[in-house]
Amino acid sequence: MKLRLGAILGAIIVIGIVTAGLLYAYWDQAVPVAALALNYVRYWSAPAGTLETQVAKTTTASPPSAPTASAAPEVASSATEGEWPSYNRTLTSNRFSPLSQINTANADKLKVLCTYDTGQHTGFTSGLLEVDDALIFVTEYDLFSIDPATCREKWRTHEDYVPATPQGVNRGAAYLDGMLFRGTQDGRVLAYDSKTGKRIWQTSIADPKKGETAPAAPIAWNGLIFIGTAGGDIKGVKGRMYALDAKTGKIAWEFYLVPKTDQDPTRGPEGASPLNTSTWGNTLQGVPITGGGTWTSYSLDPDTGLVYVPGGNPAPDFGADMRPGPNLFTGSVVVLDAMTGAYKSHFKIVPKDWHDWDVSSAPAIIRTAGGKKVLSVAPKDGHLYGFDLDTNTLLYRTPVTRIENADAPFSPGKPVHFCPGSTGGAEWNGPAYDPQTNLIYVGEVEWCTTASLLPAQKIAAAKPATPWSGEASVNPFNTWGKPDRVFDWAGWTYAVDADTGAWRWRARTNYPIQSGMTPTAGGVVFFGDMGGNFYALDATAGRKLWGQKIGGAIGGGVITYAVNGTQKVAVATGLTEVLWPTQITTAKVSVLGLE
Repeated sequence: MKLRLGAILGAIIVIGIVTAGLLYAYWDQAVPVAALALNYVRYWSAPAGTLETQVAKTTTASPPSAPTASAAPEVASSATEGEWPSYNRTLTSNRFSPLSQINTANADKLKVLCTYDTGQHTGFTSGLLEVDDALIFVTEYDLFSIDPATCREKWRTHEDYVPATPQGVNRGAAYLDGMLFRGTQDGRVLAYDSKTGKRIWQTSIADPKKGETAPAAPIAWNGLIFIGTAGGDIKGVKGRMYALDAKTGKIAWEFYLVPKTDQDPTRGPEGASPLNTSTWGNTLQGVPITGGGTWTSYSLDPDTGLVYVPGGNPAPDFGADMRPGPNLFTGSVVVLDAMTGAYKSHFKIVPKDWHDWDVSSAPAIIRTAGGKKVLSVAPKDGHLYGFDLDTNTLLYRTPVTRIENADAPFSPGKPVHFCPGSTGGAEWNGPAYDPQTNLIYVGEVEWCTTASLLPAQKIAAAKPATPWSGEASVNPFNTWGKPDRVFDWAGWTYAVDADTGAWRWRARTNYPIQSGMTPTAGGVVFFGDMGGNFYALDATAGRKLWGQKIGGAIGGGVITYAVNGTQKVAVATGLTEVLWPTQITTAKVSVLGLE
């Protein structure tokens, strides 16, 4: 009997050792599988979606106004007003659609008309394009073109490659002159024929062996494609911004978003930069300058020829004392000459970041009812910022989600619970502006984090090319801190006066909001939440016009367009990813409209 028990125990030990060895050898493959299994169990108790709107009792907000010549919504010169030709519709990232067929009087009659299923379980955060009679979107490995009215597949192009990290995400594609452009998780930019999906060129802008990737949605203008590199949470990675020739893929310019040293590679002509290491002050051995990745999208002002680049956080994320100084240009919006890459200015949004509060999403460049030219920015710190672009001064900083312990310092052995958490605030989709109401709409995450800091020497001892937060946890899913319990979270949609920063109305959902925000001339604002619930609200007062669960987590594009004179709404659903406990389902695109 003892021999049998000993044999069983020995077998268990051997199986454990073998399993541990396999997990170590295939860690990048094991993490997503384990996360999906865990999230599948978590989602058994998922509640139905709820939404509650509050209207401000008193307000100093400007009154709603009809569009004027100066505030009229921009229409891309290469597209009709019924298309959605760029990640945020316009290069200035306003996201406002001039379509009004779906409006406050009939939005309650919305129906899901058709759905395209990718068949993939993936981190589906892709923005959507509708251009040249095609609906375009991406996953980690695939680029899709479907009929925008029927969801019938036109073509699908698959890419085989080894990703730099297990986080299978991509924010979307760009379109210019019959070509499509996308980044990859092994650090390349790829160009395709938009009619056939045939690859035209490829250019490498990153080193996947270091953990560098290119998941951002590019933007296109004046013969150039603009995209940067991600991976700023990986030890030793330095974020960079690029412009590439649209026809050939040749790098037109390169700009380091954190100080470059002689050891760093040069891939193209360098944009003039004032950066040096003086704003960092790293002195401890094993603490290289790290951070500044860009992983969402960008904005560009065609009137001035300036590109606005949201710069990610410094690393180690939680170890602020290890990198003294303001850590430029992390936590900033960096303004560059679009044709040369030369530095023009920057807006330091997060003065000193030790919470993983990236300035992540593309800012909106707007002309308000009061005549101000405003840069609207929503980073992960839970605030909406407005900057006067004529004077480069801050107009307002409005809280738009739960804020707690934002100033509490981190030290070893003293866990800190803070809000927004490291996955809180605004992530990859930024603000939208409606010139008819003079309101800025922003979706937010309310999900707090508890972080514990390692001693400095242990943080410095981390291996290069590995995640580098400084978190003291053996749980691999707590690399960026321990989030609050699943479903102990919420989402917010805030409608904020563009001139004053005062909120007019706000809607609270019981799931985080990370989708695109889309206001329209019909007086409706569309968005979705991470429970798969899709909403249409009255843009002026926040009243719910329509709401229904239409699929898995909505964390990607929400757009509207016209096909044969009929307005449609397209929504990316089915985000399943390591960091988010969501319904396990395949990535899909659904098209809604009026019957």
